[in-house]
Amino acid sequence: MVALTTRPVAPPVSPPAGAPVRRLPALRHLGPNWYASVMGTAIVATAGAGLPWQPPGMRTALTVVWALSALLLAALVTARALHWAHHRDQARAHLLDASMAPFYGCLAMALLAVGGATLVVGSDWIGMRTAVAVDLVLFTAGTVTGVLAAVAVPYLMVARHRPTLSDASPVWLLPVVAPMVSAALGPLLVPHLPAGQLRQTLLYGCYGLFGLSLLGALLMLPLVLGRLLVGGPPALALTPTLFLVLGPLGQSTTAVHQLAEAAPGVVPGPYAEGFATLAVLYGVPVMGFAALWLGLAGALVVRALRRGMGFSLTWWGFTFPVGTCVTGLAGLGSRTGLRLFELAATGLYALLVGAWLVACAWTVRRLVTGRLPASPA
Repeated sequence: MVALTTRPVAPPVSPPAGAPVRRLPALRHLGPNWYASVMGTAIVATAGAGLPWQPPGMRTALTVVWALSALLLAALVTARALHWAHHRDQARAHLLDASMAPFYGCLAMALLAVGGATLVVGSDWIGMRTAVAVDLVLFTAGTVTGVLAAVAVPYLMVARHRPTLSDASPVWLLPVVAPMVSAALGPLLVPHLPAGQLRQTLLYGCYGLFGLSLLGALLMLPLVLGRLLVGGPPALALTPTLFLVLGPLGQSTTAVHQLAEAAPGVVPGPYAEGFATLAVLYGVPVMGFAALWLGLAGALVVRALRRGMGFSLTWWGFTFPVGTCVTGLAGLGSRTGLRLFELAATGLYALLVGAWLVACAWTVRRLVTGRLPASPA
């Protein structure tokens, strides 16, 4: 039997005069890292459409996933706008937080991923003309946002965050990887532009974005690997972020393939042939390193699970980076004709779908129970 006691109830405290009124408290801790769920959903549709085997009904299922990613993007953009309107202090705190600011690259990649999926599979429902228009808008917005993030976030890290080498994390890759997504998805728009200068400008511009992102990632990767070798495994909750390293590897392989696909008829013949050669000479070694990193990251994830790693939003890191490796391997398979690449792409796609289902289930469960969005521990 529980004894009941009475306690004096304190009168409600009124906010000081002039203090901002907090509205929509559920959105206060909605950070830019939530855009990873949009990216992870859209890549399921795009990667699936590029597989060599398409069982009956798969195209319809992929289109449903694309529609879900578009709805998620619209909902999150709206929620983040409300977050900035009602919780501006927290939004600024995210920008000044070295662990959260890099996730602004996810906004750009979410816009680009949904735009690419719209063109690849969404056109089945809304028509090619509308899909091109939607992708053009999202590609432009995502590319501008991605380039700004690639400049602004490193600037903040240098001028304001001042992290130490012991703080190095795969999350640092997010802003510099965003332009690589533009480089991989921009070539899809090339055939839909007027022939001549516009097509060439977009193609060469995507190559410039490829270089911007590749060199930025190459500067970051030694810091990440060095941090692991010297400092040991990351915290349990951050272990899934190790999969983020696969992003620039798979996306750059996809980019060189897509650029080579779009080059014939747009650039002079010798250049187009060189692009096609580069797609293989670059893609095969990079996918080899991706396999090495997948094994290392997978082993560390198993170690973390055995030590009690629970679900967090970092689990979405198992989706988009793996999806970029699927598209990269599928591109190599179509270009070389090797069945090995096709089998590897199919196997990784099964892993991608499984990771996406698990991340979706846990995210919905935490949303329903009110544990997300929540203040960081």
